[in-house]
Formats: sequence, C-alpha cells, structure tokens
Amino acid sequence: MSQTVTVDVLAIGAHPDDVELHAGGTLLRLASLGYTTAIVDLTRGEAGTHGSVSERAAEALAATAVLGAACRESLDLGDSRLTDSEATRAPVVSLLRRLRPRLVLTHHADQPHPDHAAAARIVTAAAYLAGLRRAYPDEDLVPHRPAAILHFGLPRGTPPSFIVDVGRWEEEWERAVRCHRSQWHVPGRQDGETAVSQPDFLNRVIARRRGDGAAIGAAAGESFWVRTCLSVDDPVALFARSYDVLP
Repeated sequence: MSQTVTVDVLAIGAHPDDVELHAGGTLLRLASLGYTTAIVDLTRGEAGTHGSVSERAAEALAATAVLGAACRESLDLGDSRLTDSEATRAPVVSLLRRLRPRLVLTHHADQPHPDHAAAARIVTAAAYLAGLRRAYPDEDLVPHRPAAILHFGLPRGTPPSFIVDVGRWEEEWERAVRCHRSQWHVPGRQDGETAVSQPDFLNRVIARRRGDGAAIGAAAGESFWVRTCLSVDDPVALFARSYDVLP
C-alpha cells in the first residue's frame, strides 16, 4: 500500500476563505510549534457573487503561503450545492487516509450557511468511516481515523470547548485573510454587496477575535468546540495560568 506526504493538522473549509477567517491564527501558531498543516476547500467558491474561480484559487494559494501550510487542495464538490451524501463522503475519506492528520479542523454543524453545516456533517462522517477497513475499500490507502475533530465558527450563544491564544499572530492572520481581496469591500463596486463585502465585515471579525481573546486574557483568540470530553493530565497547570494576572 502506498502513502503520500502526511500532516499533523488538516483544516477543511467549505469555501476558499473559510479556514483563514475562522482558524488561520491557530494554523499559524501550530506551524510555529513545528506541526505540519494543510488546508482543503470542499468547493471552489464558484457560486460566490464576487471573484472568478481562477481569482479565488490564486488568492487561496497566496493565503496558504502566509499561513505556512504544507499544501492546499480543492475537492470541487459544488459551491451552494454541498450535501452530506455518498458522493461527498468518499473523496473526504480518501483525503483523510492519504494525508493521515492527527487533528481535523472544520465548521460547526449549526452554522447558518448550508454549505458550512453540510461540511461539518460530511467531515464528521468521513472521519469515522475513514477508520473502517471495509468502508470505501482502497488497496492503495491504509484506513485512518483522526484523533479529534475541532469545530470552528461557533454560532452565537454556543460556548467554546476551548480558545486558542493567537494574539501573537494577528498581523500575519490579517495578511492571509486580505489575500482573498475579491471577497472584501471595494468602494464603488457595481455588482452588489454581500454579507462579507460590507465595509465593516472584517472589523466585526477582528472585534469578535478580540472578545474571544479577552475571555482568556489574550489579545486575540480563536474558539473551537469538540463533541468529546477533554482529558486533562494536570488541572493545576491548566487552570492556574488563569490567575497569573490578577484584576
């Protein structure tokens, strides 16, 4: 059985800018710690109001370089038509067996965008099925199941399981996000505005990151939710840090 290059962490988004917006700082932090990261977009973002497929691919490539990810792929599963099905699970199963990530980052299933919600369901199902030897048999790929799936982009009111301190990497994070220039506000644009191309959209994203950071005493943070319980070896070391700086 043959295997290709493997990674420690795989971030999977529905569209070319999703991973950057929600987990870019975490990928930067993990890369600084020596972990190998990769990004996969389930669609090419072809149904978006702004930006052609080629423009969005070039923007994603530029952002990938800023984030220090080892590779980036698009599975081209259909923007605005993404559904959890046999046809969409199979390529993700193959992807997980090929890259063999220890952790997977992806959307939260309760996000309002239907592609985001579908992505969460597809990845969650595929991560389990990828570990079953007789499910989607492939003689060239060894079964593999990631240790955990971390969900980003939490809906309002959903408490995070944990928040990653990404304050040190905010400048690089913003550079990566701004690589997707076709999606953001352009004064005088004639083809209409979208939710993300509003003038204050990125400022609102930054404000939320600062709020998440403030919750853990950091300049900026990225929130994640996990379905399983977290195992803690040393609760003193984990929680005592919260009291290092007194009010």
